Amino acid sequence: PDAQAFECKDKDGSHLGVLYMDFFPRASKKGGAWCGSYRSQTYKDGKKVAPVVTVVCNFTKPAAGQPALLSADEATTLFHEFGHALHNLFRDVHYYGVASVPRDFVELPSQIDEHWAFEPEVLNVYAKHYQTGEVIPAGLVEKMDKSGKYGQGFATTEYLAASLLDMDYHVLKEVPDDMDVVQFEAETLSKRGLLKQIPSRYRTTYFNHTMGGGYTAGYYSYIWAEVLDCDAYEAYKETGDIFNQEVAEKFRKYILTPGCIDDAMDMYVNFRGKEPGIDPLLKNRGLK
Repeated sequence: PDAQAFECKDKDGSHLGVLYMDFFPRASKKGGAWCGSYRSQTYKDGKKVAPVVTVVCNFTKPAAGQPALLSADEATTLFHEFGHALHNLFRDVHYYGVASVPRDFVELPSQIDEHWAFEPEVLNVYAKHYQTGEVIPAGLVEKMDKSGKYGQGFATTEYLAASLLDMDYHVLKEVPDDMDVVQFEAETLSKRGLLKQIPSRYRTTYFNHTMGGGYTAGYYSYIWAEVLDCDAYEAYKETGDIFNQEVAEKFRKYILTPGCIDDAMDMYVNFRGKEPGIDPLLKNRGLK
C-alpha cells in the first residue's frame, strides 16, 4: 500500500515506462536498497515493450501525519538507485544478449547520480527544513564533505588489497589440495608492499565475493566504476554547468540507451571523447 507508481515520459511526451517507488520496511521485505524490474525493456513483433522498474529502499517510516525525513546516507542511496532506474528506463535494445552491461560498468549510471546529491544547486531544491523551509547550511554540507574524505588513504588501500587478492586467486593455473590460503594471502599481499597496519578489507577465509555472488575476479569493479563515474561527472563540471544538456544527451545516447551493443570502453569513449583518467577519483576521495 505504501508503494507509489509513476508513469515516466520522455521530453516529447512519449511513454518510457512505469516506475514503482517502494520506500518503507514491511514484514515480507528484505533489508537494503536496490533497483529491479518486473519487466525489462524489449521488442515484440517489432514494437517496443516499455519497462516496469522498481526502486526499493528501507527508509524509516514516518509517524502519522509527519513527513519521511532522510539522512544524508539515505539521500545518497536514493540518488544512487534512481540512477539505476534511469538506466533501465532509457535502455533501448532489440536483443536480450546485448541488454546487460558488464559487472565493472553497471554501477556507472548509479554512482554518477550521487555526485548531484550535495551540489548547492540541487540542495536548494530538496534539502530544506521540513518546518521552516530553510535550506541546509553550506557550512554543514562542507563538514559532511570533509568527514567523508577522512581516512580515505586507509579505505582505498584496504579495498585495493582485497581486489588484488581476489584477482590473485583467479589467475592461479593450479591449486594444490593442501594449499595454505593464509600463507598465500600473506605472500601475495607482502609482495606488493602492503603495510601490515592496513590489512585487506576481506581476509581469504571469509571473502565471499571472491568465490560467489557474481564478483568472481571482479571485486575491483566497485572502484573501477568509481573511476568512470568521477571522470564522467567531470564532463559536466568542465562546462561550468552540472545540468549541461549537451553532455546529458551524450550520456543518455552512449551510456544509458545502448545496453552493451559495443565494448564498454568504446561506449565510454563515445561519450567522453577519451578514456577515463584517475585524477577525478583521487580528487573526489580527497587524495589529491
